[in-house]
Amino acid sequence: MINYPNKKQTFKKKTENHSNRGMSFENMINETNEFYLSNDIAIIHKKPIPIQIVKVDYPSRSGAVIKEAYYKVPSTTDYNGIYKGKHLDFEAKETINKTSFPLSNIHSHQIDHLISIENHGGISFVLIFFKVHDEIYLLETKYLKDFVKRSISGRKSITYDEIKEYGYIVKEGYAPRIEYLKVVDKIIKKG
Repeated sequence: MINYPNKKQTFKKKTENHSNRGMSFENMINETNEFYLSNDIAIIHKKPIPIQIVKVDYPSRSGAVIKEAYYKVPSTTDYNGIYKGKHLDFEAKETINKTSFPLSNIHSHQIDHLISIENHGGISFVLIFFKVHDEIYLLETKYLKDFVKRSISGRKSITYDEIKEYGYIVKEGYAPRIEYLKVVDKIIKKG
């Protein structure tokens, strides 16, 4: 609340709250993808996760509540689509760790899927949001594979410095919110 001397008017200062930002990371990606779609730049969608509903309570006619459900099959990655004739597939993750990204945050079947996309000529990657640093990085699957191989006999995470070295910082903007296709353009250009 800001009070001005000799003035009756007060207002609450709007502050940016980063505490809920991680919860909105997915929303930011979804807004970005909506921008890309509505501007005919790319077609990228969040994949639905198929579930088997087991128990539903009906407290009111319009208020059904799912009480028990199970995943039918393990999901692959969060997002896929097409951009400039290339198939895109990526996983979005976040961490509160300031020094590393634990590889346990990505399931082995998701890594296998990303590798398969890359092997078939698609572009696959992980978007990693470091909440503490307030930074988003795009890490290509080709580097993720190396870190996964290393984890078999050694370190089970990717250091923040390694992500800074091998990944791309993804800038945030207004429209689009997360400018990850600018990084994808660099990847396409590298060939």
